[in-house]
Amino acid sequence: MKWARVRGAVVVGVVAVLGFGLAACQTGVDSGGGVHGAEAVALPPLAELTPLEDPTAYEGPTTAVIGGPSIPPLAKAPKAKLPVTVTSHDNSGDTEVTVEDNTRIIPLSLSGSVGELVNAFGMSDNIVGRDISTNFAGSEDIPIVTKDGHSVDAEAVLSHNPSLIITDGSIGPVDVVLQLRDAGIPVVTVDRAIDPETSFRTAQQVADALGVGPAAEDVIATMKQAIADKEKEISALVPADAEKKPRVAFLYVRGTAGIFYLFGEGSGVDSLIRSIGAVDVAKEVGWVGEKPMTEEALIGMNPDVILVMTKGLESAGGVDGLLAAQPSIALTEAGKHRRIVDVDDTILFAGGTRIPDVIDGLARAIYAPDSLK
Repeated sequence: MKWARVRGAVVVGVVAVLGFGLAACQTGVDSGGGVHGAEAVALPPLAELTPLEDPTAYEGPTTAVIGGPSIPPLAKAPKAKLPVTVTSHDNSGDTEVTVEDNTRIIPLSLSGSVGELVNAFGMSDNIVGRDISTNFAGSEDIPIVTKDGHSVDAEAVLSHNPSLIITDGSIGPVDVVLQLRDAGIPVVTVDRAIDPETSFRTAQQVADALGVGPAAEDVIATMKQAIADKEKEISALVPADAEKKPRVAFLYVRGTAGIFYLFGEGSGVDSLIRSIGAVDVAKEVGWVGEKPMTEEALIGMNPDVILVMTKGLESAGGVDGLLAAQPSIALTEAGKHRRIVDVDDTILFAGGTRIPDVIDGLARAIYAPDSLK
């Protein structure tokens, strides 16, 4: 099993075990000021913003606003060459799956990234059912086949007579999804997109499953260029003085029951922090993956900014509730300045075509928070 896939599964496992559910917003409306939906958000160019002279000294919380989507789908869907046999990366091991028809697709992922990629290849008209997090322009008319936000409704799936299901394994029950293969539906499991490199690999796997493998080259090139361009824009906001570069940590929060996880290398958050030119405090201490936070570890890292998911922050009672539930946060520079940045749950780990939009939103919230007021 590939390491990236194991890492992606760990992220999903943490979320599932803690009962959080990244796709927490049941209505399809975003959970925190950003948009993961059909209506695009127009934001001023980063070049027009006035960045903070010292982002480490800013006072108060900020809700990140995620604009876009900025990467448009292919103007014309490429001609598929079917049948095609591809490798499905199931949790139980790789298996060969033959796809003969891509005219009735159901993409499934907790973040909506698989549906976004199908749309990126110009095949949105072929999608007959979607998870609640798949909300590209025009998707509002596609029936939702997940219930409770993140659980597959097998009957709903079957009612749409799909000819292909593409999943990244993040929506379950996984056994139920794979059992749909026993009903005669080709089910292809792709790697979970959590950062640029896994997103490029996932894009190729989705294209292969659709029978348009060669088209992935252009889509991946567009994604790479969009990310590079956005990182260059963001670099103009980053303080030249290394002492003023914000030290950032991502904290997974659930309620006031003391559930706090620090996300480190390989979680996907590390690549986002790197893309915005901030200092990843988890990397400094060699924190790998997603592990329960200890008070000593967080105090020792002493971040200037703490990133959280919007619904997680709400479940803790907001910033005041978070500081009361975990006093060690109050001892960090982030806690002293109440410098908590919350991000829409469904978009933060969306990966794929949304990466440029996510790092853009994080940069605005960290380097020019007053522009969002």
